[in-house]
Amino acid sequence: MRTRDGAPQPGLEEGRTIDVGGGSGGVGHAGGLSTGRDDSEAAVIARVRAGEAEAYAQLVHAHTGVALRAAVAFGAGADAEDVVQSAFFKAYRSLGRFRDGAPFRPWLLRIVMNETRNTVRSAGRARAVAGREACHQGADPVIPDSADPAVAALAQERRALLTAALDELSEEQRRVVTCRYLLEMGEAETAQALGWPRGTVKSRLNRALKKLERRLGGQLGPERDGREGGEGGARGDGRR
Repeated sequence: MRTRDGAPQPGLEEGRTIDVGGGSGGVGHAGGLSTGRDDSEAAVIARVRAGEAEAYAQLVHAHTGVALRAAVAFGAGADAEDVVQSAFFKAYRSLGRFRDGAPFRPWLLRIVMNETRNTVRSAGRARAVAGREACHQGADPVIPDSADPAVAALAQERRALLTAALDELSEEQRRVVTCRYLLEMGEAETAQALGWPRGTVKSRLNRALKKLERRLGGQLGPERDGREGGEGGARGDGRR
């Protein structure tokens, strides 16, 4: 895979797309590479900075899943994979400015969000709800194959209701809800990814959740929890 300027995409082999099977955890266990050396995130970043470009593949593998979910959640639609590839390349070239000891995920997701916004604006199109929902389900299925069909159908219906309700929020409210609940980021990570003070994250999240509650009412059913936008979410700011 090569970038628009012809440079090799770090961590990706020629002719292959991004592996969307990676999770959002640390490199040591999500990367799946047993090298006999320190594979902690900080160590891998240090190796990349030292000139070992191949080590970047571990970061790509560990964070592609959440990066792809972020891209589709913020409206990249069919361009999500291109957005993620571009974000990883820009992150690679910017590692010299990455602060030692800082978590990589929120820093990367901030780049993904910027790339998504630029892509949507340049395409001159609105966010596609149906396409985004399809990407959500395709990138990271939330219903196991063994689930009862009736339960699965109900879960999908609730998710569709939530997705539609999110489109009625302001851009800032959509961002904070997406980070906290769809991407399951902690409050500190959300603040870092969005570049907001934690107090701003709390206030905008609370306003967004109240608006969602008014919009959805009891449509999500008694089983809903904070991750689906209920009042429990406002009380769950300190869960991480």
